[in-house]
Amino acid sequence: NVLVSLSRQRLYATVGNDVAIDSPISSGKAARRTPSGNFTVLQKDPDHRSSVYGNFVDSGGRIVRGGVSALIDAAPSGSHFQGAPMKWFMRLTWEGVGMHVGILPGYAASHGCIRLPAEVAQALYTKVKIGTPVKVVD
Repeated sequence: NVLVSLSRQRLYATVGNDVAIDSPISSGKAARRTPSGNFTVLQKDPDHRSSVYGNFVDSGGRIVRGGVSALIDAAPSGSHFQGAPMKWFMRLTWEGVGMHVGILPGYAASHGCIRLPAEVAQALYTKVKIGTPVKVVD
């Protein structure tokens, strides 16, 4: 089982009664809070990319405009959208919330996802199965 504490900005994964993983996280900021509640891992994708957040890049893959939303921003001429990488993605909602590798500045900073250190995300990814319970508490 996995427990995410938003107030503590930590994730705890247990096997039986033992805590197997205790890690810092970065959850959703005020404008896009990570939802609390009981979830299950719906999907796993080791090389997932965001369908909403990312960069506009040229044909050579160079960033023309960074930190964009595909829902709001228009692609500059000659560029296309490339979703931000979300390595070791474990989906919790069909609206796009999941757990994945990301930057941990020490506070809530994501667009709703639960960001994890790379080694923790990979270890958790190998341990969880589709249907693994994930409880997110304030």
